Amino acid sequence: MTEKKVNQILRGAQRIVVKVGSSLVTDEGRGLDEHAIGEWARQLSALVAQGREVVMVSSGAIAEGMKRLGWSQRPKELHELQAAAAVGQMGLAQMYESKLRAHGLGSAQVLLTHADLADRERYLNARSTLLTLLRLKVLPVINENDTVVTDEIKFGDNDTLGALVANLIEADVLVILTDQKGLYTADPRKDPAAELVREARAGDPVLEAMAGGAGSSIGRGGMLTKILAARRAAGSGASTVIAWGREPEVLRRLFEGEPIGTLLVAQTAKKQARKQWMADHLQLRGAVEVDAGAVEKLLCEGKSLLPIGMVGVEGEFVRGDVIAIRNPQGAEIARGLANYSSGEARLLCRKPSSEIETLLGYVAEPEMVHRDNLVVTAAR
Repeated sequence: MTEKKVNQILRGAQRIVVKVGSSLVTDEGRGLDEHAIGEWARQLSALVAQGREVVMVSSGAIAEGMKRLGWSQRPKELHELQAAAAVGQMGLAQMYESKLRAHGLGSAQVLLTHADLADRERYLNARSTLLTLLRLKVLPVINENDTVVTDEIKFGDNDTLGALVANLIEADVLVILTDQKGLYTADPRKDPAAELVREARAGDPVLEAMAGGAGSSIGRGGMLTKILAARRAAGSGASTVIAWGREPEVLRRLFEGEPIGTLLVAQTAKKQARKQWMADHLQLRGAVEVDAGAVEKLLCEGKSLLPIGMVGVEGEFVRGDVIAIRNPQGAEIARGLANYSSGEARLLCRKPSSEIETLLGYVAEPEMVHRDNLVVTAAR
């Protein structure tokens, strides 16, 4: 990993997702590692104090539940896994809350399932909640909602969840802390000639061959899931670092620019990735027409689309759908994620945001399309 690349990607990262696996969090299944969690909490708090936005994705609920229930082997029955998660999640959340609070940082527990991120409306709700927490300087601690998942909807491992969260909030960097120094050219436990891969391209098929192998008896993932997670995160422009979670001051040193572990570089810039994602929606479900003042705000000032600037609604869509934004001549100037359905949008046309609750009975967002969920498509 070159120092120049580290400086560019890590030192400049403003929005970060850190994922920690079960074996680290629970000291190989012996129980929650209070010292290790305390160290990560201290470093996370320091990153937030620097003005960065940080989300934690932590495994460990099932492993902690197994320990509390006196189980030495990970169960295979889904209902037993769910029971262990319910027991262990209590201790996991309490540990993070106390350790982060000791450094003056508030925390929030967020439990997600695949269905939350597959459903457009729930996806947008989850995104809004996480971005609000970050704006409030509260650190979200995310885990899969193992208590309610089924075989059809579970993520399968928290490496995948970490990548999906990076996509969800458009993170700059995903850090996966594991029990290995990083990605090696072969399994270092079997091949003494294996070398640490310092830097590579996220999504390179060659990496998958290097990463073969299962996870630990405590966790579900292995190095392969981390490589696949890096490929997924790169889809939204996030680069990934795989590093040893017990490396002293690992987070502080990484974001000061020190080359640690393996850096898997996203080939697409974050803004370009989001623009491409919006552009890939060839069949939009609807559109809103806006007045000249709104056109000026969107194109020249980079503002969000407010209901007061809307003059008409076309098609039928729901919250979370990608819709077109058209000028008074009917030409598309932008597109973005709708915060309200088409029926609600018709009621909101030409109305100030202060009247949303009166008109609808609730307020999802003050904007019809937030600028973070909007991409300009008109030539300027």
